[in-house]
Amino acid sequence: MKQLKYMLLFSLLLWGTTSCSDDSLDDNSIFDTEAVERNEFDTWLLNNYVYPYNIDFKYRMEYKESDTSYNLVPADFDKSVAMAKLVKYLWIDSYVEVMGNQRSFICTYGPKMIHLIGSPAYDEGQIKLGTAEGGLKVTLYNVNALDADVVDVAMLNRWYFRTMHHEFAHILHQTIEFQQEFYEISSGQYTGSGWVNISDETALARGFITAYGSNEVHEDFAEMVSNYVTHDADWWSEQMSIAGSGATYIEQKLELVKEYMTDSWEIDLDSLRDIVQRRSEQVIYLDLKNLND
Repeated sequence: MKQLKYMLLFSLLLWGTTSCSDDSLDDNSIFDTEAVERNEFDTWLLNNYVYPYNIDFKYRMEYKESDTSYNLVPADFDKSVAMAKLVKYLWIDSYVEVMGNQRSFICTYGPKMIHLIGSPAYDEGQIKLGTAEGGLKVTLYNVNALDADVVDVAMLNRWYFRTMHHEFAHILHQTIEFQQEFYEISSGQYTGSGWVNISDETALARGFITAYGSNEVHEDFAEMVSNYVTHDADWWSEQMSIAGSGATYIEQKLELVKEYMTDSWEIDLDSLRDIVQRRSEQVIYLDLKNLND
């Protein structure tokens, strides 16, 4: 019986081999072998994002990379060019500078993709400014609101760069978690989704730098980082005056954030803020329309 089974198996294998050999091979590959056609901007992105930092900067909105629960539109081409130059100058180059002009930090820990969306994303009456997904991708919304002719630094920070620093802070703490002491300062005071019902002034009095920071502890941490580096010392002092007794808790958090950034990443947060502030003042001289560097 075993011999019969083996003979049948051999016959089937022989038939399969013969039948395959009778098939003619198609000269056309199932893969796309056409050379990629790149415009000048694509080449600029290769030289300024992909090659030095391993970051894929996607300005053509891709369905599979977008949150389909929102009604979104693509970013305009000229707005994308301006945003790519701004992100590099105000965010990437700031971290490169604070790390002693070493690119390895952003190359290793920076997001692997930055995806631009032209329109805002509305979430229960609130506007979502950006998202970070597992340390791999940052999505920036409302890019079409950017005006490359009138550089408004406060607007840039409010809509985009506070978001970039916020989302990157998430990437950092997802890699190395911050101290347990930070969890304890406002334990029991976080509001969850109820943050939408309180003002920034009320949040300050409760010990949070923004209302969104009162959402939960990781948002609190990210808001501390992003608001500290994107605002100058006068703004921070003003917020502490408004906070009153809440300033004690905010300053405690700030000390822990500074300690975390130094101990975990060898980044002096005050130096990073100085760099960001200087670059924010100089951004008015940046050519946001021409790919000339």
